[in-house]
Amino acid sequence: MIFQRTLATNISISGIGLHSGARINMRLRPAPANTGIIFHRTDGDMTVSIKACSRNVVETRLATVLGRNGVTVSTIEHLMSALAAFAVDNLHIDIDGPEIPALDGSAAPFVREIQQVGVVSLSEPRKFIAIRKPLEIIEGEKRISIIPSRFFRITYDIAFDHPAISVQNHSVKFDTENFCKEIAPSRTFGFLHEVEHLKANGLARGGSLENAVVVDKDGVMNPEGLRFHNEFVRHKILDAFGDFSLLGAPLLGHIRAFKAGHDLNAKMVKMIEEHPDHWVYVDFTEDALREAQRQYAGTRATELVFNKA
Repeated sequence: MIFQRTLATNISISGIGLHSGARINMRLRPAPANTGIIFHRTDGDMTVSIKACSRNVVETRLATVLGRNGVTVSTIEHLMSALAAFAVDNLHIDIDGPEIPALDGSAAPFVREIQQVGVVSLSEPRKFIAIRKPLEIIEGEKRISIIPSRFFRITYDIAFDHPAISVQNHSVKFDTENFCKEIAPSRTFGFLHEVEHLKANGLARGGSLENAVVVDKDGVMNPEGLRFHNEFVRHKILDAFGDFSLLGAPLLGHIRAFKAGHDLNAKMVKMIEEHPDHWVYVDFTEDALREAQRQYAGTRATELVFNKA
């Protein structure tokens, strides 16, 4: 994955929006190198292009929402995490509604679509953001930090005062295989009283046991149960992978989070961008590898650029 990538061909996806309850149609189209990921949101007779980057994040309360000129695209994190897992850096996404289709509430349907069409490498190298010095945010009990690492890893802890969830922890090194097996199938979740409150306020209109894990006072309401014993914390990691992809370059660092969510994820992305002295861009071009090898003779090739950082 040292070169930028895009999809091999188009993907069309339709489904119900979690909050709007509307039928939404989406088409993913290949894009050339250095395009980035761009949503083209149709709103009536107008189409607004919104790049998937941190400066366009306008809301993080219930999901990660991108916006521009008053037009928004919500709940992008599941799709973005799947694209990041397959190192898809460049893509046009046509969408005719205000949010990404919920599908089953996980990233697994997006993974299957990408696997079916495949990806292609482009001529330009990928640039990685290699963390050199730690960064941390603490807000009451909530906290998130990032420390140097040769890989992208997320370690997440959650704690809920409910026996069906309680305290959960999971850590995963980010690569395609690990994401597809360990993270992608984990579904979004919520408590029944929260869902009822959202619906009373015109939200979660498309929410159901088919696209979310719902917990009431007695436990998990979904008749099929959980996909993992700690599916809740795995979904938090899924969200974080999508949120951190808005940096616009893959990370080499270890994120550690406790009771965090979209809001803290977005704040950490901003902190990384605002502290360029804590990281460097690296790539794996032949020139970069030769220079690293000259400086670090005897080091394995896969470690060269990481050590240089």
